Amino acid sequence: MPHVTSADGTTIGYDRLSDDGPALVLVGGGLDDGAENVSLGEHLAAAGFAVVNYRRRGRGDSGDTEPYAVEREVEDLAAVIDATAAGGRPHLFGASSGAALALEAAAAGLPAERIAVHEVPYLLGDEMTAAWRHYVADLDAALGRGDRDEALRRFMRLAGSSEEDIAGAEAAPVWPALRELAPTLRYDAACLGDGPPPADRLAKVAQPVLPDRRDGGPALGRAAGRHLRRGRRRRGGRAARCPAAHRRGRRPRRRPGRVLGPKLAEFYRPAA
Repeated sequence: MPHVTSADGTTIGYDRLSDDGPALVLVGGGLDDGAENVSLGEHLAAAGFAVVNYRRRGRGDSGDTEPYAVEREVEDLAAVIDATAAGGRPHLFGASSGAALALEAAAAGLPAERIAVHEVPYLLGDEMTAAWRHYVADLDAALGRGDRDEALRRFMRLAGSSEEDIAGAEAAPVWPALRELAPTLRYDAACLGDGPPPADRLAKVAQPVLPDRRDGGPALGRAAGRHLRRGRRRRGGRAARCPAAHRRGRRPRRRPGRVLGPKLAEFYRPAA
């Protein structure tokens, strides 16, 4: 598998799913070792895009140089773009915390053409923001004492999983792989900051942005879309309309490539 070297020396693994067409980089979300976006990437590759699916630091065969900062992940994405987009401006797709990272990268000035974000889990309202802060504190405490199982439980509770669901997950064959990824939950939390949409930074995103969501889990919500549109108006551009916030207490579900793929292909190839 090919790798690139980020600015701090961290090696980042990636796969090219296709070499033909407009460049498109997929940014994975929480507890993703690079597998989550494969189905979507294959669909978009078949639709004529040169798709790159990379593994964020601390996941799969990518390195994990300390200390962590969101800026390091932006540099990782920059290194992937430099190595795979032939000096151009790729489209970006981000899922969950990877969507927040893609927006942070665009706000920081990374070259990108169009950005689609799926289920970016910004928090809306005092109750949800308070729950997020409690989660971050509990997550730090669990990982600080080396309790990866409890870190995963805290994450699943935040996502709306029942205790029965959590017990079932712990008994499942996938649990050891999730334990390996548990330290990266801190990285996902850092990408989301205090929880609510970061208005000042979102207003700096100049590219067209397509927010997409399904019911379940914390939400992008109207607020993030409003901040994106406000920044676009200042530059004479447009942002896609952002849907309403998710309802709390339902587990997030991922759309398969055959459902989400056509929508993304249409967005990435706007009518002339």
